[in-house]
Amino acid sequence: MHAYRSKTCADLTRANVGETVRLSGWVHRVRDHGGILFLDLRDHYGVTQVLADPDSPVFAEIEKVRSEWCIRIDGEVKARDAALINPKIPTGEVEVFVRDIEVLGAAEELPLMVFGDQEYPEETRLRYRFLDLRREAMQENMKLRSDVVASMRRRMWDQGFREYQTPIITASSPEGARDFLVPSRLHPGKFYALPQAPQQFKQLMMVAGFDRYFQIAPCFRDEDPRADRSPTDFYQLDMEMSFVTQQDVFDTIQPVLSGVFEEFGKGAKVDTDWPQISYRDAALWYGTDKPDLRNPIKMQDVSEHFRGSGFAIFAKLLEQEGTEIRALPAPKGGSRKFCDRMNKFAQEQGLPGMGYIFWRETNGEMEAAGPLAKNIGPERTEAIRQQLGLEVGDAAFFLGGKPAAFETVAGKARTVIGDELGLTDKDRFAFCWIVDFPIYEKDAETGKIDFEHNPFSMPQGGMEALEGDPLKVLGFQYDCACNGYEILSGAIRNHRPEIMFKAFEIAGYPKEEVTKRFGGMVNAFRFGAPPHGGCAAGIDRIVMLLADEANIREVILFPMNQRAEDLMMGAPSEPTNEQLRDLSLRVVLPD
Repeated sequence: MHAYRSKTCADLTRANVGETVRLSGWVHRVRDHGGILFLDLRDHYGVTQVLADPDSPVFAEIEKVRSEWCIRIDGEVKARDAALINPKIPTGEVEVFVRDIEVLGAAEELPLMVFGDQEYPEETRLRYRFLDLRREAMQENMKLRSDVVASMRRRMWDQGFREYQTPIITASSPEGARDFLVPSRLHPGKFYALPQAPQQFKQLMMVAGFDRYFQIAPCFRDEDPRADRSPTDFYQLDMEMSFVTQQDVFDTIQPVLSGVFEEFGKGAKVDTDWPQISYRDAALWYGTDKPDLRNPIKMQDVSEHFRGSGFAIFAKLLEQEGTEIRALPAPKGGSRKFCDRMNKFAQEQGLPGMGYIFWRETNGEMEAAGPLAKNIGPERTEAIRQQLGLEVGDAAFFLGGKPAAFETVAGKARTVIGDELGLTDKDRFAFCWIVDFPIYEKDAETGKIDFEHNPFSMPQGGMEALEGDPLKVLGFQYDCACNGYEILSGAIRNHRPEIMFKAFEIAGYPKEEVTKRFGGMVNAFRFGAPPHGGCAAGIDRIVMLLADEANIREVILFPMNQRAEDLMMGAPSEPTNEQLRDLSLRVVLPD
């Protein structure tokens, strides 16, 4: 017999009754039923109930066993009595009577319990992550992650892509976040960088003629943490293609992603229609460029109904350039209690509040209620109702000013309204493409033109587009959003050196600086670069959605905490003096 096991803890069925087996695993829990000891023995695959009574030759040794001890047992498989069958586990029809036991690893008092659903502080969970990962939910999340990655790989190969590995140690390159720098021992005073993305390398591969590349790529960014973002490193499904348009990229990656969500979405509906929404419309309708389309609410511009109206606050706002009034329709939200609650929500978000109108039935007729309705009068109120398509029992909320100042709060309010009124279809994955991103923006204080989004995107219209107003230039850049999260970002690349130099010149970067900072790519584009484009899909975020988790750390094996610390391994740590000498470095701490 094998030294540790002849079966796993998920293998045994009624067909094994009478066999002598060897199992190894962790003691999930111990129960004493009138002198008979029951142990749930757990391994990566499942749980088997084992038992011993005082007649067992190792009963005294089993009495010493505690939760999370790692043990090996030999015993005889027996059928459970019909009344004791556990249909919740595959091995629920049998149990193993213990004849021999070996303690492979005893456990001290546990800082967190593996059995049960107790909540523990994040600090405890991350410091003892090896115990936290033994919990069933965490085991399932990590298996899901592994299966999703394997599925992505298969689907990319089926699409004619090959996987290639790009360097992990490279040169610093601005990708929108801070680099992690690596000091060079052989070149004192110089630093490598961990790649924020394989962006430049995958473009160089297209110049080299590889045509279809993909990689499950680790990326490193020194970022502030969020619930849906790791502060140090993450993985993405990275891909690039030659001789393609924006639509070609969509048509290639959409079946990969939809297939993964269909395979692992636990029966939730996966939308087949992925609408293409301009960046401008996404901001107008949803207050965000990663909208949750499970929520049917769309904001609308209702400025004309308030211009010159009796509601002085909005009327005066609209006299200022660049301002507008937007309405958030709230079907079934037509009660003063709900309206007051949403007004308080806006105040908690830092705004003065949200105006509202709600429609009710009075003496058999529809009546508009609320302070706004009284101020603007029945004619304007009715025009608003008709524009928004609302009826008795519905409401509308209003925000005014420069959109940049209220869009974020409006987007959050839209989410709250959808959730509280039961409008959001939770059993569904809804996708959309966000397209037509502006390449440039103007700094409100300095008036300087700079890049608003990816500077390496091909401008729509090419060189001709760059001859006009920079703020009207759109790029062939796109994101994919699912259920309120950005899960993919990409672009058709600017592969023409003359267009690239012009694009950077508009943002104040001279040709010499562009050549210095991106020399490898600029040089490559001088030697017959093909049109190319691609994207990267965030694996951690996709698995988070599929696992129905609200925090990305629940689907990462060994995540950092909110302060970008690894409490288990003690990172970041102070270097030794010898290490610093080898690298010709000295640490100067801030005051």
